[in-house]
Amino acid sequence: MGLARFNALTREDVLAVLLSCCGSRRWAERVAAHRPYPDRESLLAAADEACYDLTAAELDEALAEESLSSQPLVGARGPGTLAAHTALRAAHAEYERRFRHVFVICLDGYRDEELLDQVLSGIRTRLGHEPDEERAVAADELRRLTRGRLTRLTASGP
Repeated sequence: MGLARFNALTREDVLAVLLSCCGSRRWAERVAAHRPYPDRESLLAAADEACYDLTAAELDEALAEESLSSQPLVGARGPGTLAAHTALRAAHAEYERRFRHVFVICLDGYRDEELLDQVLSGIRTRLGHEPDEERAVAADELRRLTRGRLTRLTASGP
């Protein structure tokens, strides 16, 4: 959509767009309130700051809006892939049972063939975290996901 179009959206439309990037209503309202942004870096800085300031309830709200993709990871093919996806589904279920929200991980910068290994490794490691430690990690992963979504959203157009 580009930054100029983002800046020109109505309040209702920009909130809808922002909520597709991060499910916290207060986060979206804070980011929307600072428009117009002179450049993408300013938008991302404001988004990061708003993510860092999420309360526990707002983080819960944002994590509740994240969904577990039912699609196999791109690039995950070959021997052992079915077993890996079965293990991944089991790990996701255990993660949700333990931490009460979906597993979030930012995979920006990884090649398609690395995605499955990164998710499996990440979820195994993070299942060993204490709840407070994992909450901090999940919040940072959510911030990174949000940043990537905003970058892609404002990448094209004027």
